[in-house]
Amino acid sequence: MVLSDLGWDAFFQEDLRDGVPARIVSSSRECFLAWTQSGELEVRPSGRLRHSSREWPAVGDWVALRPHTPVIERVLPRRSALLRKQPGKEPRRQVLAANVDVLFIVSGIDRDYNLRRIERYLELAHNSGARPVILLNKADLASALALDLEFLVCQTQRLSPGTPVLPVSAASGKGLEKFAGLLRAGETGALVGSSGVGKSTLVNRLLGEERQSTGAVRPANQRGRHTTTRRELLLMPGGWLLIDMPGLREIQLWTGDPSPGASFAEVQQWAQSCRFRDCSHTTEPGCAVQGQLDGERLANYQKLQREGAYLERKFDGRLAREERQRWKSIQKSLRRHPKQRDIP
Repeated sequence: MVLSDLGWDAFFQEDLRDGVPARIVSSSRECFLAWTQSGELEVRPSGRLRHSSREWPAVGDWVALRPHTPVIERVLPRRSALLRKQPGKEPRRQVLAANVDVLFIVSGIDRDYNLRRIERYLELAHNSGARPVILLNKADLASALALDLEFLVCQTQRLSPGTPVLPVSAASGKGLEKFAGLLRAGETGALVGSSGVGKSTLVNRLLGEERQSTGAVRPANQRGRHTTTRRELLLMPGGWLLIDMPGLREIQLWTGDPSPGASFAEVQQWAQSCRFRDCSHTTEPGCAVQGQLDGERLANYQKLQREGAYLERKFDGRLAREERQRWKSIQKSLRRHPKQRDIP
């Protein structure tokens, strides 16, 4: 394999002090599949990485392998990372995918179509450093569902002016020719969306083969079933790469900033004219945002604000506790093995 075909460039080369570069293709607990210049192989994390590193390998990561041994010594710095709060009460970070250039946000035009969910995915993209592209799948069903496809595209476009919104049909292949100009050879895209929006069908259509298993939505509630069960990096016919991911039931954002960002640019602009600098855009007099923004969009903005503030409060304290516990473990290990002074 040629590393540049897999996304390797000067950005990653600069941080490769030693070791063999490899890109993570898929993972299953502590067993990883990776691509190297010599081909595909199974790799595992070193003991040092397992016990002392803050960065655990994710699909799309570039890692440094121990020479002549399928062992991951460290994760190279990421150009971008799709992060969310791990489901549950604990404020833990989950890396969904790494080094993604374009994030394809897939939404069906049927019952899955939800502007508030798309707003969250747009924030996920902007926070990660990836370029968002919205795919409105199942466009072939517009007539049967009595939907105005052009209106849906325009309505979605207003969420993030400048972000491409493409009506496509994974089932028929309509609109997929537009993918050719979105990614260059060696660049990486990723698919996110709910179960049942047609991500696996889309992958099969782009690959030109039945690679991913597919399934119909449930007739009772039109909700999808998980057919993709793991994240996987795929090499596409056009020379670019694609990370396919299972449907996300929960998408709580992970960010150190309590305020939503680029997906709500108009709110940030209008807020400059608010009477009070700390205006929450709820009941304050002289608020320049209230009345300007759609009520549901404003409510979603405020909800994302609350989630961000909660994470900021909780994570700082948790990070300090984890750091103290880490050094306690190191000191305990040194007492048990006083000659082993190379523990980080």
